[in-house]
Amino acid sequence: MSTSVLIIDDDKLLCEALQLMLAKIGFEVEMANDAIAGLRRAYAFKPDVILLDVMMPDMDGWQTCQRFREMSDVPIIMLTALDSQDNVVKGLDLGADDYIVKPVVADELAARIRAVLRRTSRSTAPNGNGRHNREPIFTQDSLVIDFDKYEVMVDNERVDLTPTEFRLLSVLARYKGRVLPHEFLLTEVWGPEYVGEIDYLRLYISYLRRKLEKNKSKPGLIHNEWGIGYRFG
Repeated sequence: MSTSVLIIDDDKLLCEALQLMLAKIGFEVEMANDAIAGLRRAYAFKPDVILLDVMMPDMDGWQTCQRFREMSDVPIIMLTALDSQDNVVKGLDLGADDYIVKPVVADELAARIRAVLRRTSRSTAPNGNGRHNREPIFTQDSLVIDFDKYEVMVDNERVDLTPTEFRLLSVLARYKGRVLPHEFLLTEVWGPEYVGEIDYLRLYISYLRRKLEKNKSKPGLIHNEWGIGYRFG
């Protein structure tokens, strides 16, 4: 079964170009030229991934991303001309799974779509018996991670993590005490296409620290190893 992609962008010519580009690679593509039409099309089409522009009339991509996140966990890739770091952070904060700056070539776009889908499928993939493997519960001081239930507790209170945050924390915890290079963490959590996206890693490390660390100015769980990577515990 081919991967289905919904493109939401008010630039009709770009939508048609992207549709042709992705269709040649084997994707099934639908288009919508405004946010409201995109929300309706997503409900009917049920895409595997959404490519979402930011600068659209009436409802922009930021608002649209929020609306999607209120009703669905479908992977969202922001595809926009806005290239500042602040905009990248805003998109990820609102729940986007990736952020790509236009223009983009077919091979890169296809690779990023596949990487996002691999990440989301790894988060929910059962074993051969149709059930998730039971894994041990990890504890570190007041932190408890239940890998099977995808739950994190700090001081006996549940902490809500996004799927990406949970994947990153899981990798760090499984290699407790070891220095993990940036490239290793990016490959494990995001995929090999992201080995150069150190800003992504720094951003999500900051999210985890904000949610898990008692002393934000002096982290006790996630430690920087300057110029190399991070160490947990």
